[in-house]
Order: sequence, then structure tokens, then C-alpha cells
Amino acid sequence: MTVRSRTAPRQIKPELEHELVRSPNLGYESSTDVGFVRCLSHGFPTPLARWHYHDEYELHLITATSGKVFVGDWIGPFQAGQLVLTGPRLPHNWVSMDMPEGGVALRDLVIQFSHEPLVLASETIPELAEVLPLLERAKHGIEFFGLSDTAEAHWHKVKGTRGLKRFTAFCDFLSDLAACTDYRLLSSVQLQSTDDANELDQIDAVVSRITDHLADEHSAAALASELGMSESKFSRFFRKATGNTFTDFVNRVRISRACQLLMDTEQQITHICYEVGFNNVANFNRRFLDIKGMTPSEFRRQSLTRFRGSN
Repeated sequence: MTVRSRTAPRQIKPELEHELVRSPNLGYESSTDVGFVRCLSHGFPTPLARWHYHDEYELHLITATSGKVFVGDWIGPFQAGQLVLTGPRLPHNWVSMDMPEGGVALRDLVIQFSHEPLVLASETIPELAEVLPLLERAKHGIEFFGLSDTAEAHWHKVKGTRGLKRFTAFCDFLSDLAACTDYRLLSSVQLQSTDDANELDQIDAVVSRITDHLADEHSAAALASELGMSESKFSRFFRKATGNTFTDFVNRVRISRACQLLMDTEQQITHICYEVGFNNVANFNRRFLDIKGMTPSEFRRQSLTRFRGSN
């Protein structure tokens, strides 16, 4: 038997970015110089471009080059002008594929900000509550369209100010993002908002059942019966809450989990297929292609690219 050797183990997990690595030498503002809103700019390649996550939101504007962007279980193209907001602890990386020799001096304009100050402030300042739906969507990563020039002007205004003026400039930027309707969510699936607490509890229970027991059979009829609904009423209720039919939602959750396993483990694709609840590989491959636009093996191959450009 031939044993395949490796010079080093393959990296499969995102790196947690700690405050200690945020050196001004890499482009960060000093934590003693700014408040909870921090600006960052850098070129490529750079040690900052790596598959990583952190506790802050990150608003990311690309100013040069094109390549592949990785946000959670999303893999897609990027080019100059792309604007993305990622939520806390959502892994991400941008890998340029068309760099000139020697790289580029400026590729990324970034703003990082914390969750808690905004949420706590919104409890006493009603105007700030306007951004809460935006922050909720950011859990999945948001790509905005048609805002690149505006975003660059906002970034420079925030960067050029301090104190209250910086916070004012930052809120002006957030206001434009919260009002933007031309966007898409990048990673995983998203529940729709509802003001009905009882409905929210019911849909949370259903979704938890699905996500906690992916390999089980999930029947709309059985769940409808548990909730005391007809199947047709349950179907309307579920689509209103999730934006998907019951079957489509289950498939999307299963494919999302499969993406995580493809990225973070070396399990065989066949094993992953059954672990996430599909009963045959052909159906798994077909659903994966429909939802992700590529096969599971191609997704795994492309996902390896997320580690490029890290040094």
C-alpha cells in the first residue's frame, strides 16, 4: 500500500483574527486612535488576504483587480467596484486572479465596526433602529449593486474624520446601505422578518427541527399536523416565513451543510451526501448544481483557492 505524504497538513479552517495582529504596519488604524469604527486599506498580495473571520462587521470595497470571493459557503467572481458587508464571524477572503507583476498597491477599502454599540444605542436612539434589519442580513453576507462610487466617497469621508464627525459620516454610509434595495444575500438561507411573535416561535421550531436532524425525513404534512394546520395553510405559512417552499428550503439547508463539510473536512462526497440527508448521490449532485451552480467536486476544488494570497 502506498502512503501519500504531505509536507504540511492542508489548511481547512478559517483563521480567527485577533486584535493583536492588527498592526498599523499592515494598514490598520491604532485602537488607541479611533473608536468602534475602524478604517483599513491595503493592496494585494498581503498577509491580510486570507481565509479568516473576526468579531466585527466588515464593509469591503474592492478598488482594483478581479478574481474569486469566498463568503461563508458562497463562491463567486468579483471585480473592481464590488461592495460586500460581512457579519461577525462569517469567514471570507478575496483572491485576485489577474494581478500585474509585483501586485497592486491598493485593492481594498475596508470599514470594521462592532455589533454591541449599535444595538445598545438603538434601544434609546430610535433612528439607529433603521440599521438593525441590515445587520441581520449581514449574517449571510450582502453584496450591494450600484453603490461603488458612493461607497468610495463615504469611505474617504469616514477615514478623514475622528470622533463625532466620524460617527456621523459612518451613520450616513449605513443609511445609504440600509436604504439600498439592489442587493443579494451570499451565504446560506435566510428567514424573512415577521412581527408576529407566535409565528416566529413556530417557524424557529420548524427550522431547528430541520437543521438539527438533516438526515431525517421531513414531511410538510407531519409538521402541519403538529402545528394544528392544514397542509395547504402550513405551505403558505412556511413560504411567507422563509421565501421558499418547504422542499426547496430543506434542500437549501442540506446543501449549505454539505458546503461546510466540503470546505472544512476531507470526507468523501458520497459520505457527505448521506450525512446531510440525501438518499442518493445523483439527486444530491443535481440539487447541488441547481443551488450552487457547480458540482460538489468542483465546489471543493474551487474552495481550496480561498487560502491563496495569504502571504
